[in-house]
Amino acid sequence: MQGIQEILSDAQLDSQGPMWLGKLDDITEEQVVTHLSDLSYKYSPDRFAALVSPAAEGYLEQMAQQAKQLTIQRFGRTIQLYAPLYVSSYCVNNCNYCGYNAGNDYQRTRLSIDEAMADAEVIADEGFRHILLVSGEDKEFVTVDYLCALAGKLRNRFSSISVEIYSMSTGEYAELFKAGIDGVTLYQETYDRQTYRKNHLKGPKSDYDYRIETHDRTASAGMRRIGLGVLLGLANWRIEALAMAEHANYLMKRYWRSGVSFSFPRLRPALNVSDRQENIVIDKQFVQMMLALRLCFADAGIVLSTRERASLRDELVKICVTRISAGSKTNPGGYCTRTESAGQFEIDDDRTAAQVASMIKSVGAEPVWKDWDAGFCSC
Repeated sequence: MQGIQEILSDAQLDSQGPMWLGKLDDITEEQVVTHLSDLSYKYSPDRFAALVSPAAEGYLEQMAQQAKQLTIQRFGRTIQLYAPLYVSSYCVNNCNYCGYNAGNDYQRTRLSIDEAMADAEVIADEGFRHILLVSGEDKEFVTVDYLCALAGKLRNRFSSISVEIYSMSTGEYAELFKAGIDGVTLYQETYDRQTYRKNHLKGPKSDYDYRIETHDRTASAGMRRIGLGVLLGLANWRIEALAMAEHANYLMKRYWRSGVSFSFPRLRPALNVSDRQENIVIDKQFVQMMLALRLCFADAGIVLSTRERASLRDELVKICVTRISAGSKTNPGGYCTRTESAGQFEIDDDRTAAQVASMIKSVGAEPVWKDWDAGFCSC
């Protein structure tokens, strides 16, 4: 089976050339209607291209209705809640969109195991049982041993632990899995090689190929959950969506034991980072991308973070979102120990976990704090 690099290269999806923009512009409304009448909800490159094309913009209401019914059919009227726990703002990479950029001069923060647990206790007391550990590329401090030791303590309070950190080897991911970490979220940021080089100037993350192979290593190590995403605003969103869909299709075929989810991070203001965006993604386009993915990947998770404003999150919870963060702090120690430390980026929805849970109930859905237990593995 071809690797993801070869798949994207053959399809010319790792370069933002005029070919795909022209192909998308040539898609007609009749083609969109034909694909929307196919209720198998299976992925094909042609179907997905039609749903993210400019011609589909006039059919967002129909797409939303189908996505809503499909989401209820596959997931019920439930929304899973999770919270991120940032453990280090140190980073060796120079990524020009990130507040943790190694070139930024400010007071960095690292949390000891005890300090991380203090934040985790606050998160647990709010009701969360799904937690996401987040860090800059800080291999000197956030080691495999550190993460395994932290996971060992977190398991007493959380039923599911995921990480959103630097790319690791298969062996390192296997150690994390053995310690109780069962999911990995990692954004390629952009699938366009030229844009990737432009935005990742120095550090291990500048290696496009090593990063794009990361999910192969996580799945090979046994991780139950794989999170994909692109940083919306770096490159043309339609072509990024096409590339991410191909990546998801590849992973689902090759590693069928691992569940795949999609995240939709948009560029946000961050410390000493310019807010100029060459490829602004407006709300209508943001929603179109999300709906197209749901209508082609019926069983994939759709994840929405506090980067987005409350009113937009409230509407999307009614349609296709299956997992949502709440009460998030993007600075290490932000929940209790070091509330003044610098964050990775600014959030937009600053409601508490209780307020978000109340919102979910108000739209006729059930907030789910826990839907997994390690005991299931021993059955």
